[in-house]
Amino acid sequence: MGVSASSLKFVEENGAGAVTCKSIGPVDRRGHKNPTVIALENRIINGVGLSNPGIDAEIEIIKEAQKRLTIPLIVSIFADTIDNFSVIAEKLLTVDPQIIELNLSCPNTEDDLGKMFALDSESTKSVIHNVKKVTQGTNIKIFAKLTPEEEDFTKMGKVVEDAGADGITTINTVLSMNIDIYSKKPLLANKYGGMSGPAIKPLGIESVYTLYKAVKIPIIGTGGILTGEDVIEYIMAGATAVGIGSGIYYRGIDIFNKVTKEIQTFMEREGFSSLEEMRGLAHKS
Repeated sequence: MGVSASSLKFVEENGAGAVTCKSIGPVDRRGHKNPTVIALENRIINGVGLSNPGIDAEIEIIKEAQKRLTIPLIVSIFADTIDNFSVIAEKLLTVDPQIIELNLSCPNTEDDLGKMFALDSESTKSVIHNVKKVTQGTNIKIFAKLTPEEEDFTKMGKVVEDAGADGITTINTVLSMNIDIYSKKPLLANKYGGMSGPAIKPLGIESVYTLYKAVKIPIIGTGGILTGEDVIEYIMAGATAVGIGSGIYYRGIDIFNKVTKEIQTFMEREGFSSLEEMRGLAHKS
């Protein structure tokens, strides 16, 4: 998370093992009008609209972040065309991030129906293949972030793996809406938004569980993680690592340290000596 070097460093100081920057696009994007975020009891819905300063301005922020961070930096990117993913990736070669995460949950403007990349096998394959060509000869790993709207995670997982991706992040936010029954209008200015938080955890768990059976590449599980037990659930489903975002709102910035302690307590109580002993256990029952 974070839009500045200082905010990314702040996350590290509070126990995170890696940080992911806010998704970066090819050009400056202002996003949607306010209100853009609503927080409810078990979910957060955002219609921010991928606001960002564009890759050229973001490069300077990444450089500053790399000077301060001692943990891996994951750079999330999005684009409106297949070629623009490669354009952004090429510019990122100057900062050499550990991981580039392809946010494939945005619409392809070259598609007549405007279908999001993550719901089209051929588009997904082309994006990954082209970005891998750009990063060939570097140590940069390419992860594909999938959408919960995917109907067949087994099929898409294999598409992503066969295209050369080094890993998968799953899931992105869930398309949703809330309506104020008194004003008789949607709560967000953009009407629709992406839902995150505890309400989507079962969807995240299911996607990890399904993908673990289908692919051999690492899986970062995201969606609804608030506690150490949530993390363990993802690990037992097959996740290699997990990501926390909305959890910061619910438990504070020190959620990373809290969750780590809760995992350690569980492992000591249940007799586990490593995360690897728990990984994929749900598949053996």
